[in-house]
Amino acid sequence: MENIKHSHVQVRELKLHVAEIGSGLKVVVFLHGFPEIWYTWRHQMIAVANAGYRAIAIDFRGYGLSEQPAEPEKATFMDLVDDIASFLDSLGINKAFLVGKDFGAIPAYLAAAVHPERVSAVITLGVPFKLPGPSAVRNHLLPEGFYITRWQEAGRAEADFGRFDVKSVIRNIYTLFSGSEVPVAAKEQEIMDLFNPSTPLPPWFSEEDLSVYASLYEKSGFRFALQVPYRTLTVDCGITEPKIKAPSLLIMGEKDYVFKFPGMEEYIRNGAVKHFVPDLDIKYIPEGSHFVHEQLPEHVNELIITFLNKQTI
Repeated sequence: MENIKHSHVQVRELKLHVAEIGSGLKVVVFLHGFPEIWYTWRHQMIAVANAGYRAIAIDFRGYGLSEQPAEPEKATFMDLVDDIASFLDSLGINKAFLVGKDFGAIPAYLAAAVHPERVSAVITLGVPFKLPGPSAVRNHLLPEGFYITRWQEAGRAEADFGRFDVKSVIRNIYTLFSGSEVPVAAKEQEIMDLFNPSTPLPPWFSEEDLSVYASLYEKSGFRFALQVPYRTLTVDCGITEPKIKAPSLLIMGEKDYVFKFPGMEEYIRNGAVKHFVPDLDIKYIPEGSHFVHEQLPEHVNELIITFLNKQTI
């Protein structure tokens, strides 16, 4: 970890935090999800660098050590897509591999759709291609206490999270979301109430890891994170009939709760996702959770590097 270098890069109107290791013309850019941050890619960055690639992980705008936009509530996924293109420009990178986890998959795919000349290939973990808009997640097919529905309601998650310190919020979410069931609260509950304080952290996520995450979210808070992804998921991004032409890899843990979203498993297993991403390879990890890249890093690293090595810049 001590070989990972940190800096800030001007990206449009903000300075984004960048973690980087490795060198060379083959560049891999890692895009985190929630409640993650650049640090979620610690295992992959080192492995990819050791395989001869330049590994870069950013904190998205509004997250961690990156600057906050002036009006977070106006942000959409397209802000992240524009940031990716501007970020590559700032570092003088013509083309890169994009690796996105959780909601980070969405701007990775959208960047490949909008800027195909900048994207060599796309790898996503835990989330397949989904176009933001009214039908991105079918909340109405899940109970009212579905976590996304709750977090999309202005002020509700803020009040829920605000009952705890930041470290407890991260602990609760990491523990809840590493399970195979979709987090759903009862009518009189909030999402944080689902957490049982006696539940230990997952064995692959240490107290030290938790402290790193907490320190970064203590700086940024959750204001932007609740806007992007959750409150902008239903906002039409202005892209119609997208086709991702770049070679793509989807890695899914078979114990990932996302599989239980209405229609999700069928969309992935029956190949409907390939309507949007024709050149898609899908790899399943039987014991994998939503955090499969931290849970089983050696397996995931092997899949990522094997895929990267098959591509050409």
